[in-house]
Amino acid sequence: MKALTPWKPMRELDPFSGRIDEMFDRLTREFFGPGWGERPRAEAAVWEPAIECHLENGNLLVRADLPGVEAKDVNISVLGNELTIEGERKRDTKEAEGGYFYQELPYGKFARKMALPEGIDAGKIKTAYKNGMLEITMPVPKQLGRGKK
Repeated sequence: MKALTPWKPMRELDPFSGRIDEMFDRLTREFFGPGWGERPRAEAAVWEPAIECHLENGNLLVRADLPGVEAKDVNISVLGNELTIEGERKRDTKEAEGGYFYQELPYGKFARKMALPEGIDAGKIKTAYKNGMLEITMPVPKQLGRGKK
């Protein structure tokens, strides 16, 4: 004798559910492009430190936010009227036990370039680095005005 089992109509839709999900994923990839909806891995992310620049007491002050970057790993150069800040945030060599649960921090080399006003004297640039904040100070050329003191 055959056992009686209750009829569950939604169970019959289970095979179709997976197909519908696959079809939706395929359509969104075709419309939005491959990788749509995926979060980029930290290794693939491009990191550019945030910078700000303003006049202060007759000087141009540039700040760059460089968390986790050692001062020895930062290079500052001026070529013509272009300031370049470049360096590298290095990954800690000891790996987390059992791997990462989540990782967004980008590592690797970076470079930021910024146009400077004409007449900046590269020999008078001063730098300071404290708690991951780089400060670059340079006198403003007289033709641009000295700002308020």
